[in-house]
Amino acid sequence: MRIIPAIDIIDGKCVRLTQGDYAQKKIYHENPLDAARAFEDAGLQYLHLVDLDGAKAGKVINWDVAEMLTRNTSLQIDFGGGIKTDREVNDLFALGIQQVNLGSIAVKEPEKVAGWIETFGAQRIILSADVKDERIAIAGWQENAPITITQFLRNYVQLGIEYVTCTDIRTDGMLTGPNVELYKRLLLNFPQLALIASGGVSCIEDLQQLKQIGVDGVIVGKAIYEGRITLPELTTL
Repeated sequence: MRIIPAIDIIDGKCVRLTQGDYAQKKIYHENPLDAARAFEDAGLQYLHLVDLDGAKAGKVINWDVAEMLTRNTSLQIDFGGGIKTDREVNDLFALGIQQVNLGSIAVKEPEKVAGWIETFGAQRIILSADVKDERIAIAGWQENAPITITQFLRNYVQLGIEYVTCTDIRTDGMLTGPNVELYKRLLLNFPQLALIASGGVSCIEDLQQLKQIGVDGVIVGKAIYEGRITLPELTTL
């Protein structure tokens, strides 16, 4: 199981939100590179980078942060938040981003995303499924889409998607434990997918439980920044 620490960006700073609420923002690092280097120094290999400004604006905003992290670390970075155009995808890959996380655009323009899967390969594209009460949320979790998580994934499996990040909004940033039952159900229904769990991780036992059910990876954010899980612990899984 891959451990994927998260860096969420607002105004170029490393922050965390609670349940996706932009009004509940806490700044952890003025310079995101400090956090990324700490992850790298601890032996971690992956990074989940989220442009929260971009998610809200509907276009990538924090280009400078993406470039800074790809140029100054060897982390394998996936990037999400506001991606809408061919040029944005091309430019992110040109910067050294390994994979793009696609959420709102995947709901609104599945044909475009299918084209990107074909053009860049399924290994480079991650479907971002943000879930609230079984329904998909988009636009930085500001809007609810009229589609369930099961319908969403079924449609994209037919389009060739291989990687999916599923975030349970109700648990995100709450440090109350992940929605293990949701991930179990998705793995049962879609065993061919590499499922990345996101939201609610509060302790090393949560990670052990997710590893047992067979997720491909797990995104860890607030638990690291609040000292609930140490970086050395993450390298023992």
